[in-house]
Amino acid sequence: MIALTRLGLFAESLTRAFWPVWTILIVVLAALMTGVHEVLPLEVTWVGGVLAVVSLTCAVAIGARRFVFPTQEIAEARLDATLPGRPLQALRDTPAVGRGDAASEALWQAHQGRMVTRTESAKVVQPNLQISYLDPFGLRHIAMLFLMVALVFGSAANLTTIQDLGTPRGSALASGPAWEGWIEPPSYTGKPALYLNDLSEGALELPEGSHVLLRLYGEVGALTVAETVSGRTGPVESAADAEQSFEVTQSGMLDIAGPGGARWDIALLPDGAPTVMALAQPETSGRGEMTLPFEATDDYSVVGGSATVRLDLDAIERKYGLRVPPEARPDVDVPLPLPISGDRVYFQEVLIEDFSKHPWAHLPVEVTLTVKDDAGLTGTTGPMRFDLPARRFFDPLAAAIIELRRDLLWSKDNGARVAQLMRAISHRPEEGVFKQETDYLRFRTILTRLETNLTHGLSSEKRDEFAEALWALALDLEDGALGDAAERLRQAQERLSEAMKNGASESEIARLMQELREATDDYLRELARREPQQGDGQESQETAQNRMQLNQNDLQRMMDRIQELMEQGRMAEAQQALEELQRMMENMRVTQGQGQQGEGEQAMEGLADTLREQQGLSDEAFRELQEQFNPGAQSGQSSENQGFNGGEGRGQSHDGTGVEGRGEGEGQEGQSDGAQPGQSEALEDRQRALRQELNRQLGNLPGQGTPEGDAAREALDQAEGAMQGAEDALRQDDLATAIDRQAEAMDALREGLRNLGEAMAQQQQDGQQGTAEAQGNAQDPLGRSQGNRGAAGTQEGLLQGEDVYRQARRLLDEIRRRAGEAERPEIERNYLERLLDRF
Repeated sequence: MIALTRLGLFAESLTRAFWPVWTILIVVLAALMTGVHEVLPLEVTWVGGVLAVVSLTCAVAIGARRFVFPTQEIAEARLDATLPGRPLQALRDTPAVGRGDAASEALWQAHQGRMVTRTESAKVVQPNLQISYLDPFGLRHIAMLFLMVALVFGSAANLTTIQDLGTPRGSALASGPAWEGWIEPPSYTGKPALYLNDLSEGALELPEGSHVLLRLYGEVGALTVAETVSGRTGPVESAADAEQSFEVTQSGMLDIAGPGGARWDIALLPDGAPTVMALAQPETSGRGEMTLPFEATDDYSVVGGSATVRLDLDAIERKYGLRVPPEARPDVDVPLPLPISGDRVYFQEVLIEDFSKHPWAHLPVEVTLTVKDDAGLTGTTGPMRFDLPARRFFDPLAAAIIELRRDLLWSKDNGARVAQLMRAISHRPEEGVFKQETDYLRFRTILTRLETNLTHGLSSEKRDEFAEALWALALDLEDGALGDAAERLRQAQERLSEAMKNGASESEIARLMQELREATDDYLRELARREPQQGDGQESQETAQNRMQLNQNDLQRMMDRIQELMEQGRMAEAQQALEELQRMMENMRVTQGQGQQGEGEQAMEGLADTLREQQGLSDEAFRELQEQFNPGAQSGQSSENQGFNGGEGRGQSHDGTGVEGRGEGEGQEGQSDGAQPGQSEALEDRQRALRQELNRQLGNLPGQGTPEGDAAREALDQAEGAMQGAEDALRQDDLATAIDRQAEAMDALREGLRNLGEAMAQQQQDGQQGTAEAQGNAQDPLGRSQGNRGAAGTQEGLLQGEDVYRQARRLLDEIRRRAGEAERPEIERNYLERLLDRF
């Protein structure tokens, strides 16, 4: 144990004395393995080597002075210090007193025996190799990090190049004629650099603009360079210069003459100019944006492009406000969209730009598409002439305001004419010209301000302010509530799109998805309300056929798919589906129900009104019942609001509709003898009138012959019977019984409304299936029914896209659920398990 402890002390002393030595050695080894000496200049390498040797020598000298060789005594003292009572030292001691005394000697012997026993438990002392206090900056750890990096990225083979440090670099090449050459094509070509020494002589094709670099070694003049590919006409360096560089601009030859020379015949690959072409005539989207599809090509890559819009004055019919010379306006330059991913050698894109507010909207223009490549070459389509697509206004007053705005922007000289026309429009306007009084006031305010500025000279800034005000007024006149609904829908779509891009939380996305659903519903309701007002003559048959026709269920399915994709984390597909929904809604036309569907909606509204009026009658009957038992129940109520409306009101329904006709004394306090006769008669008369109205509605109820329609009629018959019972109870002044019968009538009305809604939905579905069957029968030469799966040989009726996987998951979940129900017959569960094993 003492020997091992002594060995540990040796290692401890060696570590403390010589840790700087191996730190320096590790740093030098790491530097050599990574080839630093091959990169740095020779002088720097030698200086670094000298510094390393000096540092290593100093570290060895200092370590030798600090090193203490552990002796036997030092090892014993270290081991003895770890034992209780220092037994090794006690065994070497002798008694100072009591020699010759038997008792003292016996005590000493016992003490010695205990010390011997303690030495038996002695263990080797572990050396203390911690030197953090000697290396506070952790230099030894940094050196080890360098060594690990060298082992990963370096090579031990670099150590063998140390012997070449004394040899001047390039001496191997300088000892005899030698050469090196590189050809680097332009970076935008994507072609790799070429090392000429690895290429065989012969024909070589190079892109235009390739850079050639040659280096000649050895005796000057032993090797010379001759070339005809650069086309240089100015001063040219000597053919024997040690380094030569030039660019390839034409076909020719490259010749390195001399020992070990080579020759190549170079064929130039010219960089062609890009091309661009419009694929179709521009169109106008539902929001007034111009859409112009185009394609562009280049031999390497298209880096940019623009569309230049220039006014075609020669094609404009100069009359009315366009008669005066126009104010000078710069051409409009719009950047062309480029693909975000993939190469740009060939691509197709669509230029989308809104020129609705531009003064040249709907005027003849010349549009030129231009693209360019990395070499600065450009390609163009040449001028394309057409009327600048922009938003159209169908409201007559809005269209007139837009034309006045155009004339004002055409030239400030039209200011007086615009003011005169505005005054003529607003002077005693006919009913219906201005839909709201606020529109008229806004129109007159703009007119007044314009006339005021005309007297002092109309500036360009003020003219632009008036143009913006006229634009806002025209939008309100054209869109009205539809514009607000469209703006809310657009904002909801943009917020949801940004949330998906920025990785919002699930709760935030769910909230924005619900906001999108509500905004879509508002927009559809307003669109359905306004579309019949526009008439069929406002768009051509071709345009009507190109517009999307969607119903509420189609949009609901699309939004369900978007939400499902987001819940699965497939944000890219959800973003694409949202963009598809936006494009479809731009040109959407809501499908309107006709015939029986319109009658059904009218019947539903009539029954809903009947239910509300019945609720109002029940509320008033309840108030009358309270008055019988609590004459002061009306205290604190105003004389103008007697009775209950969902609570209060003269027998009125909850929405304010109902029948008036109460007695004069119904709001007075202190009544204790029940309701007056006039009051009971008023209630029963109104109950009878309501029952008769329900009977009339039963005669016009749609859905006859269907299970749902029959269920609706049965429920409404029960409601009529309950109303009859309530009427009889009111005649007998039995308010409690009347309230019960009225409650039964309201429950039956609600049930009838629910069944009627199901009947209408089923009727609409049957109508759609009938249309599909009729189309399928038209394709069958024998007139056979194709069923609800569509015509044979087609994909009609089949699930497509995501619906396939969604339906498959639902079927599997249902099979698993049924297979896990123990109450099912064993034969059925075995069949379900076989289905699961198979699929």
